[in-house]
Amino acid sequence: MNPADEILDIVDENDQVVGRHPRGEAYAKGLRHRCVFIQAQDAAGRLFVHRRTATKLVFPALYDMFVGGVVGAGESYDEAALREAEEELGVRGLPQPAFLFKFLYDDGAGNSWWSAVYEVRCELPVNPQAEEVQWHDFLPGEEVERRLGTWEWVPDGLAAYERLKAFRSGR
Repeated sequence: MNPADEILDIVDENDQVVGRHPRGEAYAKGLRHRCVFIQAQDAAGRLFVHRRTATKLVFPALYDMFVGGVVGAGESYDEAALREAEEELGVRGLPQPAFLFKFLYDDGAGNSWWSAVYEVRCELPVNPQAEEVQWHDFLPGEEVERRLGTWEWVPDGLAAYERLKAFRSGR
């Protein structure tokens, strides 16, 4: 299936379903939908970081410190988190990602989506989808922090990362 044809739940400002539309239409019309962000760490606690391919529908060729994507119509956040983590890491048999928090992301240009943030430990050899991931590695948190000012990051992932740091520090 073409990703633009995937059916999404459209939600209101309270994350209540108000309709369903294809992903491409939801993006084009700025319809609020749901997404999951999963921070994957290896056994050493390093973060999975990747660069998206230039052919991605949203944020092509940018770096991301999360795996994830849209929540399909009728799918729960938890179901989407496991599905997306396994798809994007190219693994099977991950533990269920742990839900941390949810926030309403707003890009400042009239587009917003509910964003559920998760974490998961991945001790399996990863094999990301070549059509989605141009480059990947597990990086120490300090390295990710150093790269924040030099690499171009997906804006919603960066917003989730900043909120995750605040969440972990108790703010």
